[in-house]
Amino acid sequence: MKLKNKKYSIGSWITLDNIAIAEVMSKSGFDWLCIDLEHTVIDFKELQSLIAIISYNNLEVFVRVGANDELIIKKVLDAGANGIIVPLIKNADDVKKAIDFSLYPPKGVRGVNKLSRAQGYGFDFENYLKKVNKNTKVIAQIEHISAIDNLENILKVKNLYGTIIGPYDLSASLGIPGQFNHPKFKMALSEYKTLTKKFKLKKGYHVTEPNIDDVKNKVKEGYDFIGFSWDTFFLGQSCKDNLNKLK
Repeated sequence: MKLKNKKYSIGSWITLDNIAIAEVMSKSGFDWLCIDLEHTVIDFKELQSLIAIISYNNLEVFVRVGANDELIIKKVLDAGANGIIVPLIKNADDVKKAIDFSLYPPKGVRGVNKLSRAQGYGFDFENYLKKVNKNTKVIAQIEHISAIDNLENILKVKNLYGTIIGPYDLSASLGIPGQFNHPKFKMALSEYKTLTKKFKLKKGYHVTEPNIDDVKNKVKEGYDFIGFSWDTFFLGQSCKDNLNKLK
């Protein structure tokens, strides 16, 4: 897969339950796409359709789950997601729980199922079972100062694939929402970058606005799993930019 063959990867967020949007973004050159269940009204039936469209276009599909919840994670993975992004991780126990819910025994406690899309509706179960624990990717979203304080222990958890910074919530947890140039926020990021260098795990950042220079800067800083804006922001910004050229 593309994530394994590049020094860094660039993906984006899907927040709309719209197959056409998912297909267009799948064909736009991203390495992966993440469907957001935390801050959207996308339901599980819609989720599976979006996963299918993105998968058919040969992209890896991540889902940001709405909570670190066993049933949610089970449904997401059975729908065929390659991995999950778990929000508001604060400590190693949170990560262990997410991994337990994501992996089959003996590595985890995920319920074994052969009826869903991920298992080929029963026709690919044996092949899926052989590879699933190795291939399922769990990413912890670092978006609270408690996670920075506990980061080294978080990074030591076995079978964790990587972490990704959620800048808005991280800054909010510091009492400075959206102030990314504030010394407190910069200090938290500096600690994150220092500690993640010790571990061979994916290091991510969600660049929320569609600013190319911000993405390039994150690559230079060593981030290798970069979320680049989201569907509605790309759409809205494109409309504004083109209309401004006409005025």
